[in-house]
Amino acid sequence: MLRGERKWGAVLLAILVGALAIGGGSASGGPSSGYPYRLKVDAVAYHLPGKTALGIPVGKGVVAVDPALIPLGTRLHVPGYGHAVAADVGWAIKGRIIDLWMPSTRAARKWGRRTVRITVYR
Repeated sequence: MLRGERKWGAVLLAILVGALAIGGGSASGGPSSGYPYRLKVDAVAYHLPGKTALGIPVGKGVVAVDPALIPLGTRLHVPGYGHAVAADVGWAIKGRIIDLWMPSTRAARKWGRRTVRITVYR
């Protein structure tokens, strides 16, 4: 590595770790405010290997979103799934749909597709 070059893998990992450290706050805000807000979405489970649009490996807590609605790197809380970070996009993810990574095909099928009210943190 040359002087001045960055290891982006380490930088992205630091962003992900920081994004998963979710703090408290009021859920009465909106998309344009700095406060958390709630959003009703369809959450679809999947189980595939690979890397995300941010370049990190898929894993528990990695969610695919429509970046026009939820920017990449945004912290989320999904009821029944837990804390997550918007780290990926998908060709079928348009509007109020999110993909949740599951550790097995069985777990993904068990979750299926659910309508949930997520909390989006800024």
